[in-house]
This record gives sequence, structure tokens and C-alpha cells, in this order.
Amino acid sequence: MPPDSEIPKNAQGRFYHLDCGPGDLAPYILTCGDPARARKIARYFDAVNVRRRNREFYTYTGCYQGIPLSVIATGIGPDNTAIAVIEAAQCASQATFIRLGSCGALQPEIAPGDLVITARVLRDETTTSYYAAPEYKAQAHPLVLQALEEAAAELKAPYHVGLTCTTADFYAGQARQVPGFPVLEPEKIARLRQAGVLNLEMEMSAYLTLAGVSTYPLRAGGACAVLNNRITGASVFDSARLKARAEKRLIQVGLRAVEILANKGAQAGKPAPPKTDH
Repeated sequence: MPPDSEIPKNAQGRFYHLDCGPGDLAPYILTCGDPARARKIARYFDAVNVRRRNREFYTYTGCYQGIPLSVIATGIGPDNTAIAVIEAAQCASQATFIRLGSCGALQPEIAPGDLVITARVLRDETTTSYYAAPEYKAQAHPLVLQALEEAAAELKAPYHVGLTCTTADFYAGQARQVPGFPVLEPEKIARLRQAGVLNLEMEMSAYLTLAGVSTYPLRAGGACAVLNNRITGASVFDSARLKARAEKRLIQVGLRAVEILANKGAQAGKPAPPKTDH
């Protein structure tokens, strides 16, 4: 085993970035970039026993419908996400990660407010190259993918399943042409659309890649609410109500997917109840 000292800890003996240790996280972990979304998810919990905040990382652990459940907000980008996955896995080595994010659609038939459930991901970032060879094909765990599809169908949420592209940059990395900064590939959106990519976002590849290559029995998958369509120009930003409805739909699908996984006994073993902060 590698030395424990390779993973920094704080004065409380918790892992440095998440400020969490063994027992602080449940075996099911919903994740998002936005701390405000993490708070919204935690409001659905029956009870919250652990609350942690350090830097951009916000963590809540409790129970939902009797199922031990955590939610972690990681901030933006695959680098933050990799830190969160690695430290979370030291706390719960049989974790199931379900990302509930936001994205831009690249196919004209995908409407703002729809969900895109990732089956596999194009790794258009460098963080995961430290963990897997360039040819590694990152895919959602089949049981997590199935649970998300089943949840979306049951809740009658419009959804699409397929290929996601994860980038490390929001502007030039996603071919946004803004004043003052050059874009090396202005035709990137057209290229990705032609390749069948459904959506652009900034974290999914870290979850799927790290869970896939880990020696721990991790599982990962996720869905994103579409906030805008880069082809048609349609957007939820013209309507606060539409944006809120899309986010609520996303959260409900994620929570239902956890129920489906738990009810089917897909998580091996009986998880220990999370610790309570005092």
C-alpha cells in the first residue's frame, strides 16, 4: 500500500481539501459544481449529519428516504473534480458518484431544460491524462447509467443518452469567441456536432475516468441539465422559471436514481451510518 502521508491531512486528521475523513461520506455521492445546487440537494435529505466547507468544496451527508447519501460541490473543472474523487474514495472506498451538472447542447433537437445522460465521454482535458492513457475510453458504469435512464423515464423528464465532451476551459476550450482572446479552433462546435457529441461540460470525464481506472470498486455516471443550445441559440437564461425547473428536474432524477440503485441492491454490503458532527 502507498504511504498514507501521500494524502495531505489537516489538523483534525481529515483529508486536506474536502475536510472529510472515513465515516463522513455515504456510499452514494451526488456531485455538482455549484455550492448553491449542493445546498438545494441537501434540502431534500431527511436529515443532514455532516456539514463541511473548505475552499470551493461543500459537503453534506445524511439520509434520503432512509438511504445514506452525500452531496459534494467541487467547483468548476476536472482538476477540482479529480481532487474530490480521490479524497472521497479514501473516505468511502466503494462509492457511487453521480454527477448532476449543467451543460450546453450540440445537437439541434436537444432543447434547453432537457437532460443529457452521459453514456461515454470525450476527454478533451489534460487532468485525466495523469491517470489513464489517451486511448482509454471513459464510460458510465452500466448500472448507474441504467438507473439514471429509468429515473428520467419514470419522472417523465425529457432526456438524451450518448456522448459528452468534457473540456478544461469554458471560453476558447468550448470555441467561444470573446473580445481580447484568440480561439485556436473556431470550428470546434461544428466538428463535435458532426462527431455525434451531445453536450459540452467541464467535469464528467474526471468521474468516469477515475472511477474506471481505480483499484477501488468505484462507480460513476451522471446527467446534466441543458442550459443553452450552442447550435440553435436557445437558452434557459431568458427565463428564471425555466432554469429553476430544469435544475429541479435534474435533482429529482438524481435522487430517484439513487433510490433505484439502493432498492436493487446494486451497492455491495450494508453501508455504515455516517458520523454526526458535534
